[in-house]
Amino acid sequence: MKMTTTNMMDMFEEGKVLKICAPMVRYSKLAFRSLVRKFDCDICFTPMIVAPDFMRSVKARDSEFTTNEADRPLIVQFAASDAQTLADAACVVAPFSDGVDLNCGCPQRWAMSEGYGACLINKPELVKDMVRHVRNQVDNPNYTASIKIRIHKDLRRTVDLCQKAEAAGVSWITVHGRTAEERHQPVHFDAIKTIKDSLSVPVIANGDIKTLRDVETTHQLTGVDGVMAARGLLSNPAMFAGYNETPLECVWDWVDLATNQGTPFTCFHQHLIYMLERVSSQPERKVFNSLHSTAAVIDYLHNTYGSPDTQTVVCLLFSFQPPVSLSVCRRTVLLEMTLQWTAVALFLYVEIGVLLILCLPFISATRWQCIFQLRIWNKMARFWNKFFLAMIIILIVLFLDALREVRKYSGAGNSMDANLHPNMFDHLHMKLFRAQRNLYISGFTLFLWLVLRRVITLINQLATESGTTASLQTKAECANQTAKKYMEDNELLKQTLMYGKGDKATAEGNELLRSEGEKLRGELKGSEEALKKSQSEMEAMKKQSYGLTKEYDRLLNEHQNLQEIGDKKDD
Repeated sequence: MKMTTTNMMDMFEEGKVLKICAPMVRYSKLAFRSLVRKFDCDICFTPMIVAPDFMRSVKARDSEFTTNEADRPLIVQFAASDAQTLADAACVVAPFSDGVDLNCGCPQRWAMSEGYGACLINKPELVKDMVRHVRNQVDNPNYTASIKIRIHKDLRRTVDLCQKAEAAGVSWITVHGRTAEERHQPVHFDAIKTIKDSLSVPVIANGDIKTLRDVETTHQLTGVDGVMAARGLLSNPAMFAGYNETPLECVWDWVDLATNQGTPFTCFHQHLIYMLERVSSQPERKVFNSLHSTAAVIDYLHNTYGSPDTQTVVCLLFSFQPPVSLSVCRRTVLLEMTLQWTAVALFLYVEIGVLLILCLPFISATRWQCIFQLRIWNKMARFWNKFFLAMIIILIVLFLDALREVRKYSGAGNSMDANLHPNMFDHLHMKLFRAQRNLYISGFTLFLWLVLRRVITLINQLATESGTTASLQTKAECANQTAKKYMEDNELLKQTLMYGKGDKATAEGNELLRSEGEKLRGELKGSEEALKKSQSEMEAMKKQSYGLTKEYDRLLNEHQNLQEIGDKKDD
């Protein structure tokens, strides 16, 4: 369908910096161009198309060049080695685009061996002729003809090339600020500025543009009319809109655009690999890179970053303006799970710490009982049982949920899926590992919670038993002292009877001796009863302590069984 073109040169307003998506082989196709246009990209380039192949094959034209009504402004970049072929290709695409661009900067060996790309910067007369042919043969005065170049080591040669292209009627020139031999060296912004100052046509800068701040910095350093980005847009298609990381909306927009336009899976997957590179760890990248179907990729995105509706939740929780970054969305999707198991692990450490403190040898059970009898503990005691039962229920629920996850990711169905999709094995194994970890945390926390409750009970009972024993010892000492006193009195009476004079003294002594004896027998009987009672209490306490010891051993056996179950599931 024929589309109307507009005068693109009107876009180069004074003081405005155009933001342009670079031509990228295999990547800057229609779906990706549609994506970056949603995030403030002003102009998009097609991937480089080899002009002779494009003109020779209808199949090549159908596969290499696709567009739609919304795909404007659009520049089609060609690789060509003669003027007429370039002009013919420009005439074919002119009804569906706003301009053509001649690639004079590709440094790949195959391109230069065919006479394309960066070798053309050494042929200024040929470049001039190509530009003139396009301007003369395309029947649209608003249709642009531009070139994209690299610089020479001798910058005067580059300035001469650009001035000859300007004389031929070039619309603008894009300058990649490196030589054909340079790859990752710093961009020569001073060279771009020199070229800009030498020309009257617009100049666009290219190279190392990774953020919107780089766009502003490049404009300040060189004074160019536009900035072109390639790798920066691959990793963050929303870069021109000011986002430092790819927003969640951008990811799901790409999924929608790619699936609706039938983008091949390799291209669809590779774009997502670039987008997620900054926000995912190396093990996660390994898992994601191994996915081999669109369904698996979409499922991974849902599980890791959430659905598009997550964006609204994130904005409400954190008062962000949509769209939010992937890292924030990922943190939010995992926030509930992370906080849940972080809280359980923290509770586990608190339990271990409390048990260690309770078992300190220099703090006796009696002293602990004194501490437990403080007012603050008396106030907490009324809620203790409710809190204990609530925690038991919560930990049991978490334990069952973790057990369910372990069964889910270690079941036969997953094994079949892993056999059908071998690249998903690492993903399932990671989820199984996390589920097993959660199972161990919740199970051990539940066990220690029960042990903690039992230890506190044992401490109270031990303190009570110690108090009872101390009381019995005091009573026994009092009884011994009383017996000693009566023995002394008895000895005194004997002496009185022995040395007393007359029957009267003897009778009085016998009577006194009899009364004292009765009194002594009564007190001895009372002491015997008290001792028997104390002995029975001691026996009861020993039985109770023996029962508590058996209960503690049973809990230890249950914990060992839980561990054996977990180990069997691991196997």
